[in-house]
Amino acid sequence: MKATSSSRYERRKRRQFRIRKRVSGSTQRPRLSVFRSARHIYVHAVDDLAGRTLAAASTGEKDLRTGIGGATGNKAAATAVGKAIAERLKQQGIEVVVFDRGGNRYTGRVRALADGAREGGLKF
Repeated sequence: MKATSSSRYERRKRRQFRIRKRVSGSTQRPRLSVFRSARHIYVHAVDDLAGRTLAAASTGEKDLRTGIGGATGNKAAATAVGKAIAERLKQQGIEVVVFDRGGNRYTGRVRALADGAREGGLKF
């Protein structure tokens, strides 16, 4: 990695801004916004035009924890969160979304969440 004066946080924020310039959600096609922390993964379906969240899911919910002792920071838990958000959006009649990876690389838990959402029936 090259030496810069920017912190990891600042670089991620710049990537987020670049993505958000192009990606916007509407009522018919909401933005699926992902936030990944060290311990949990969160996803919100956001209508940017109205400025409101249509649905949300995270590994903070007891029924979405997987594995031994309720693991939350693994790919299996991320896949379960993806399937849960897909189910909640399909109940509202939404099948097409725009994926916003939140400045994270599209690999690991972020990709597992996207694959789980696709398995649940969302298109993006």
